[in-house]
Amino acid sequence: MTGVCALVLARSGSKGLPGKNIRSLGGHPLIAWSIAAARASGAVDCVVCSTDCEQIAAIARSYGAETPFLRPAELASDNATDLDVFEHALSWLDDHGKSPDLIVQLRPTTPFRDPAWIDAAVERMRADLAITCVRSVTSAEPTPYKMWSLSHDGARLSPLLTVEGMSEPYNMPRQKLPLAYWHTGQLDVIRSDTIRAGSMTGTQIAPLHVDRDLAIDIDTLRDFQLAELAFDETMPAILRHVIAEPVGEAS
Repeated sequence: MTGVCALVLARSGSKGLPGKNIRSLGGHPLIAWSIAAARASGAVDCVVCSTDCEQIAAIARSYGAETPFLRPAELASDNATDLDVFEHALSWLDDHGKSPDLIVQLRPTTPFRDPAWIDAAVERMRADLAITCVRSVTSAEPTPYKMWSLSHDGARLSPLLTVEGMSEPYNMPRQKLPLAYWHTGQLDVIRSDTIRAGSMTGTQIAPLHVDRDLAIDIDTLRDFQLAELAFDETMPAILRHVIAEPVGEAS
């Protein structure tokens, strides 16, 4: 049994930014920064890359990840969900005697993360068995209490959210509104049993608060250019050190 397995998802098809998972950021493929974060964590026992592409798999291995399987094409489509992909990976691990207690999701598209976050999230879940998932979050800007939905005919606006005891929150100063938090996507630590039960989070989700300046999610060329501009000041030094270390080829 493996205690904690980091899972890095990297499909080949990306319409917003083709080839983004292996596009170079700071002199290394984007996927490599997530693998480096797992390698730098003292809590992670194995790092697995789930991909449908042998080229991506080879790159992942060269940076220290295992690629014991290629993801089926139907699990690399736009319609495939994270749950579909995690169930597939967990099933393979279970079938090969490597069942983890916890799975750490490290998305390549959110490369700026401190490995200490992983250690802290795993420690928190070990200390509180009621927690089903820890997620990285930061304050939401703009506030969702000033957001709207359209009527079916597109002719009218309705407030997306309401606040008990406040008649028109959308007309209130931001400071008077409840705090809201955005899931940054940089880190999820999930109990394997939660995934086996058909959920990516379960119902007991604990927050890991992170700096908003680190929460860059790459989906488009503009996002990537922003990451390039932020790289020198934002990428943690420990990741630059780990990513430069030579690794033996993983299985």
